[in-house]
Amino acid sequence: MPAISELFIYPVKSCAGIALREARLLATGLEYDRCWMVTDPHGAMFTQRAYPRMALIKVELGAQDLVIRAPGMSELRTPLDTAQLGAARKVQTAVWSDAAYGLDTGDACAAWFSDFLGVPARLLRFDPERERIVDPDYTGSVGGATTQFADGFPLLVIGQASLDDLNTRLNRKGAPAIPIDRFRPNVVLTGLDAYEEDYVETLSVESDADALQRVQLQLVKPCSRCPMPTIDQAKGAPDPDWSNEPTDTMSVYRANPQRDGAMTFGNNALVASGAGAWLRVGQTVEAQLGFGD
Repeated sequence: MPAISELFIYPVKSCAGIALREARLLATGLEYDRCWMVTDPHGAMFTQRAYPRMALIKVELGAQDLVIRAPGMSELRTPLDTAQLGAARKVQTAVWSDAAYGLDTGDACAAWFSDFLGVPARLLRFDPERERIVDPDYTGSVGGATTQFADGFPLLVIGQASLDDLNTRLNRKGAPAIPIDRFRPNVVLTGLDAYEEDYVETLSVESDADALQRVQLQLVKPCSRCPMPTIDQAKGAPDPDWSNEPTDTMSVYRANPQRDGAMTFGNNALVASGAGAWLRVGQTVEAQLGFGD
């Protein structure tokens, strides 16, 4: 039976993730996932696509603060509770073509990110008084689904067997295996066949604390992949010997006609029910498959 093998959050969009043994599920995704985003002074989004060194920025959830560290930099802290930001400046920004709204976390954060990235930067916290609605073309019965600074959906689900298959293909051509962090999932599952998550319509998880609090995730859109998985998350740069992997390997067999030929890996998900419950590594999952009309 499928089971949750790993859980990840990425508090600052495009910076390093945190592996968790348990995570609280909110309507917008896992708690503290993509709650912060780095922008230029005008509110334009920064990601690893343009600034691969962002992978070297590590974060930790402290008792009261998000703790941020990077090589050669002093420790930075910003409060977890948005109320502690006081009368923060409100900023309209965008995640790709979607309008989003943030609170500026202040000049100390701006100076820290500007120094590390070498360009003027600000750090925004998602404004809890605003909502960002998921593309209604994909929400179906989960009308009004919301997310924060994620690319487009509350959660990304990947099967471990899919990564294992990709690594087998990489090894056959002499390329090194890559870890799951290249694909930045929230939920990793064992017990599925390779790429079976492409065909999963719903995932159901029974809370171990309350049998009536059943989590149901609705998988709605295969995740199209940009070049970001080529960035070694431990080095903040592509492997100089294999700078276009895993893109080259995936291009041979992962072009998805349903996504206009884009390469896909993993499946985006919405929270259909169970917001407020906890997901835990080791929980078994019931997967309902669908293969279209």
